[in-house]
Amino acid sequence: MANTGDINVGSVIRFNGELCVIIEYQHRTPGNLRAFYQAKMRNLKTGKLAEYRFRAGEEVEIARVEYKDLQFIYKEGSNLVLMDGETYEQVYIPEEMFGEGAKFLKEEMMVKVAFEGDTPIIAEPPTFVELEVTYTEPGVKGDTATNTLKPATLETGATVNVPLFVDQGEKIKVDTRTSSYVERVK
Repeated sequence: MANTGDINVGSVIRFNGELCVIIEYQHRTPGNLRAFYQAKMRNLKTGKLAEYRFRAGEEVEIARVEYKDLQFIYKEGSNLVLMDGETYEQVYIPEEMFGEGAKFLKEEMMVKVAFEGDTPIIAEPPTFVELEVTYTEPGVKGDTATNTLKPATLETGATVNVPLFVDQGEKIKVDTRTSSYVERVK
């Protein structure tokens, strides 16, 4: 068993029998009261958020989680088929575990998946991806005085807002956490 001082953001704990990941974690010492830890956590099974105050020194159960880098091969129904590069074992991960970032995945991309035993519990797409713009309206010359954006369809079928100077056929970098344009790639 670990205590509350061993937890930080990103830790996976077993709370009330359920696996939860810590999203926010703050140590507080209000006035002349006892210190406590304020934790905001997401239930990995239901996706619900919960807040809880842990006493300083309180025992918590940290789950043993193993992170693996897997290669995305293809989509099959509502699952994504991933392959372990060392053992060549194929793993089926539900697409909803990746959240909004799943729409930016293309074949042969590396993703990070956390397992508790053999059960996948967290799946993360790469933070930044480089994709080609397959369709966007042409920008009008001289129309760059403001920070105006236009929709662009990417090679994976996802749509993001890009600046007016981005044209069809160019590669752009996209942040998968916010689904937003970052920069053009040369």
